Amino acid sequence: MLELRNIKKNYPIGGGVVEALKGISLQFRRSEFVSILGPSGCGKTTLLNIIGGLDQYTEGDLIINGRSTKGFKDRDWDSYRNHSVGFVFQSYNLIPHQTVLQNVELALTLSGVSRAERKARAVRALEEVGLGNQLNKRPSEMSGGQMQRVAIARALVNNPDIILADEPTGALDTETSVQVMELLKKISSDRLIVMVTHNPELAQRYSSRIIRVLDGRITGDSAPLSEEELNAERAADQAANEKAVREKKPSMSFPTAFMLSLKNLCTKKGRTALTAFAGSIGIIGIALIFSVSQGMTSYIELTQKNTLSSYPLSIQAASVDLTSLMQTFMDLSSDTAEHPLDQVYERPALQEMVSAMNNLETTENDLVSFKAYLDRQMAEEQSALAGAISGIQYAYDLDLQIYTKNVDGVIQKIGRRRPDAGAAGQRHGRPASHGGFRRGGLHGDGRRNQRRLAGAAAGPERRGRQRPDYQPV
Repeated sequence: MLELRNIKKNYPIGGGVVEALKGISLQFRRSEFVSILGPSGCGKTTLLNIIGGLDQYTEGDLIINGRSTKGFKDRDWDSYRNHSVGFVFQSYNLIPHQTVLQNVELALTLSGVSRAERKARAVRALEEVGLGNQLNKRPSEMSGGQMQRVAIARALVNNPDIILADEPTGALDTETSVQVMELLKKISSDRLIVMVTHNPELAQRYSSRIIRVLDGRITGDSAPLSEEELNAERAADQAANEKAVREKKPSMSFPTAFMLSLKNLCTKKGRTALTAFAGSIGIIGIALIFSVSQGMTSYIELTQKNTLSSYPLSIQAASVDLTSLMQTFMDLSSDTAEHPLDQVYERPALQEMVSAMNNLETTENDLVSFKAYLDRQMAEEQSALAGAISGIQYAYDLDLQIYTKNVDGVIQKIGRRRPDAGAAGQRHGRPASHGGFRRGGLHGDGRRNQRRLAGAAAGPERRGRQRPDYQPV
């Protein structure tokens, strides 16, 4: 049994609220033909949508076979609409690219019915409405009355307990309207039919019960349920509840959904081609933007890494704060003391600078611990430091005691020197170790040696002019 208890429906509009239904309470028999009459805007369609689960009530309760719907979730409403309710609308709502048989079968796809059973039940429903010979026609090839019959067959194919019809004859002529009403009257013998209509003549002729609605309230009911009928209907609700619990939840299989989508795409080829073209342009554009972004990011990272490799960080065993040294020089160069203008003062600037350099503070770095830390980080695969370092080079300040014997049999120590020092010494017949330059700078008598090299490079003629008695060899 279907029961409405003090149903209210409010629509918030702007800063106010419109009350569409104002406390509707109704009980329906399991099999009867109920017509809801009333002027436009009185709440008839809203009441029908709430009964069918298409709209939710604001207050009250909708009782379905003794079960309250206050705790219904979206999946419960889907199951209720799929198994218990069939809809017949004024606008038919048929899929134009599907045949009549496929339109009726579509209602069974969500119920998990096999393909063979779907076809058999759809054919049987179409035969009941007198369209057994129109199975392969499309909606565009049929009249309005025939399309309304297809909609009725689609509502019946799931064998629902309730048929909801919203102005089923509104777009039909008189003769076709009578045919549709006769069909609904026949169906109401074993199920509940609730129809919204503006035609009181058809309602009086075919309905077993007429409910009148005005301004969201019930103003008349031609055949309400008696106490005995109400108790009998409620007693039968328990068995109906057990059936509802065993019903399968609605779902559409992937192959069915894929075939429906494919058929829709093939039917509208022009729109499909334009949509695919526009979509491909968008996808290609996104891919290009992503590729350029990734390429620029990689290039910037590579440039940063190469730049850091060209200018590596150097850590010495002892470090000096050059910033403080420069600040000391600046402080020494700025004299804020005031002196008389007619006197001359001396200031030992060089001595002060040398003193400042001698007083520099050096910081000793624990390179042993730091090297151990670097070794651990470079050994770890997930280390962030290892990914940021392109290479590590260690230099050791060692005074190597290496000696060699020259061609004359003289043993001499090998020291660090500049590559051009040996060539300069050999050019003038001197050993390479006495060239005057080392890696660390000049010898103790470096200026005299430098002058010697410059004089030797001048050649015999210059020496001859300086010393007339000099005879070159």
